[in-house]
Amino acid sequence: MRAGVLSDDRVIKFLNDKFINVWVSNVELERTPRKKAYMAERRKDLPNAFDRSHPFAKPIMEGWTEHSPVDCLVISPEFDVMGKLQLNDFFDDCYRSGISDEEGYLNFLNDSLDVKFPGFGNNTSDPLLTGANIVLNRENAEDEVLHILRAPRHGEQDYNVITIDTVAYENGGTLNIEIRMGSAISGGSFDLYDGDTELPTEGLPSGALTSVWDIPSGQRSKIRYQFDKGKIFKLGATGTWFSGKGNINAFHANISVEEN
Repeated sequence: MRAGVLSDDRVIKFLNDKFINVWVSNVELERTPRKKAYMAERRKDLPNAFDRSHPFAKPIMEGWTEHSPVDCLVISPEFDVMGKLQLNDFFDDCYRSGISDEEGYLNFLNDSLDVKFPGFGNNTSDPLLTGANIVLNRENAEDEVLHILRAPRHGEQDYNVITIDTVAYENGGTLNIEIRMGSAISGGSFDLYDGDTELPTEGLPSGALTSVWDIPSGQRSKIRYQFDKGKIFKLGATGTWFSGKGNINAFHANISVEEN
């Protein structure tokens, strides 16, 4: 890879413009029993070796393929695998498609950014709806989330839950959530709940405090909710009922509080 695809000027520029690029050794990830035994001894002399308990290690280990000498993974800021490519198949796939290795690699990167999840095949359950936790206070009154949502069957809910902690605002305020949808197929619907509400899995979200529904792919919308006293909220993000079950899209949410 390094002498071929990764030496191409277009690929280098695209990687530098769009990504933070990291290389992690299979040895340090302890992918085989032999490597585990080796690293157990090595860590005695190298305390700064890669920490497998670090949050960044989890998506790498979830995304790799057994016996693949090299895996290329695109990982979101929320540590979700957005695309995976294994070296064993890559060159054969490019040859069968009649494209250069450089074009094939750029296609992989672009498909990952477009939330098409290359490398997952038809198994759209692999990308996990892992949620996120946001804590807002006077020192940090604004935060953002980049995550994914998935379209459920009609009449159901398949929430990716973002927890928003506004407890620090004892006198209340206004919660603002500015939402921008990605460019993939599914539209998005967003329901805001009290933190102690059990989120529904089917039917209309009648228990929601406020909602914005059916945001088309590539479009924006906003939620504003005034509260009298700081509390925990849950923002449920899901694909629209008419987007086709299993279709996935990304969303970006800028979340802030205007204090009373």
